[in-house]
Amino acid sequence: MMRSFSSRPDCFVSDEPFYGAFLKETGADHPMRDEVIASMDTDWERIAESMAGDPPDGSPVWYQKQMAHHMVGPVAPDDIRNVTHAFLIRDPRRMVASYARKRETVSAEDLGIRRLKDFFEREADRLGRAPPVVDAADVLADPKRTLSALCETVGIPWTEEMLRWPPGRHVEDGIWASHWYGRVDASTGFEGEEDADVPVLDPHLQDIAEACHDDYQFMARFRLGEFR
Repeated sequence: MMRSFSSRPDCFVSDEPFYGAFLKETGADHPMRDEVIASMDTDWERIAESMAGDPPDGSPVWYQKQMAHHMVGPVAPDDIRNVTHAFLIRDPRRMVASYARKRETVSAEDLGIRRLKDFFEREADRLGRAPPVVDAADVLADPKRTLSALCETVGIPWTEEMLRWPPGRHVEDGIWASHWYGRVDASTGFEGEEDADVPVLDPHLQDIAEACHDDYQFMARFRLGEFR
């Protein structure tokens, strides 16, 4: 999604701006932990203030890739104002299989689906309606239809440029991209519909997926479009 939005000529992107603050606050043992912390601002309030301001390069649109489970300090996702929150979800079975390929230790908290659902409910209460929800499966199955619906919902023009991008690293990628973004770096567009068969999980990963299932399904009821 970040690659897609970075392909817009009118858009600046930011990659997980609270990641360093999260690692410093929690001591979580993530790959490249020290390098991540050293590479970015870790002051919660200063980051939030920056995110609520104008795009650094003056672009009309600012795509901020935020991770709800990173928000464990004094700043909650709700505190980032002057933005439109949209929620990207994915089947937790596929999500945990993907995560486990990059990090040996994984828990339901690492996926952040419960935190995302809790924030979704608070944002829905604030708005008086459900905020936009996009399912990764829908993006892959029909990216033009799904992303154009998202653009319309958040009030920005749709552009076909969101469907293609050059391979390789993006200037705004976090330093952690070298560990996490291998498939993204090799991509030039959305890869097509996911396999019908879900990954076979070991008992531990299956337990994690099951623990996240209800929260995922709750948000999936509000996803944009009817693609399944």
